[in-house]
Amino acid sequence: MQTEIKSSFLAIKINSFGAEVCSVKNNNGLEFIWQADKAVWARHAPVLFPIVGKLKDSFFLYKNKKYELPQHGFARDMEFTLVEQKENACTFQLIATNETQIKFPFEFIFQITYFVIENKLETHYKVINPSNEKTYFSVGAHPGFNCPIAPNEKPEDYYLEFETNAFSQTKLNNGLRTNEKVPLNLEDKKLFLKKELFDNDALIFEGGQISEISLCSTKSNHKVTLQCPNWPYFGIWMKKGNTQFICLEPWHGIADSNSSINELTKKVGTIELPPKTEFNSHFSLIFS
Repeated sequence: MQTEIKSSFLAIKINSFGAEVCSVKNNNGLEFIWQADKAVWARHAPVLFPIVGKLKDSFFLYKNKKYELPQHGFARDMEFTLVEQKENACTFQLIATNETQIKFPFEFIFQITYFVIENKLETHYKVINPSNEKTYFSVGAHPGFNCPIAPNEKPEDYYLEFETNAFSQTKLNNGLRTNEKVPLNLEDKKLFLKKELFDNDALIFEGGQISEISLCSTKSNHKVTLQCPNWPYFGIWMKKGNTQFICLEPWHGIADSNSSINELTKKVGTIELPPKTEFNSHFSLIFS
């Protein structure tokens, strides 16, 4: 099922399956979101929960018991319930079940609210712990954007604009973090897009380095700006060999490292949520 919300500038569609934004069009009908070509990448903007990234050997340990989870968790492949809808906002909800507790032994209520005003789409995440025990989790976003945005442009017409020139990138090895950090080479705060940038997987940034980033064109005024203050991790991903879309990904959580011990309570980036409390975070997308 799809739900639509609107502003004077944008029309947005969200699939209940995965609570995933599947379309953002401006009032001229220009589509900003990647349209999930199965031959390239069959998703639009998946939600990452209850983990972000890859687990070492695809499992974690909790109270001496082993649990297997796929990369980025299971929420992106589950049906959410639409619990509230207005013309310019809607809220989806996912609640723990016997099925989820086989993979993730915690109670949770996970709510995602989308709110649009003019040319801005806000995404709000709320994780509620209704139990009498601590909950451990990660959550993140993985929106994919058409690149180029306009049909008469080329991928090489696009660049990412950062807030400064100084960034340290964490290298990956088979989807896991390594101890190797390398500088990101920018030209006047700009990273011009080439498919070779992603030959060794995503670009990963730790330590809250990115609070705003923009996908820009050298040929037009088309632009997508993602604002995510206070998000500790960030990923930028373009499928290897692809020049059709790019993902800008704010995260509360990150993949395991090669030296991880698989213990969930000691996993880097994991959020510890006390009983009867909630976690809230949001990010914004501005479309021009």
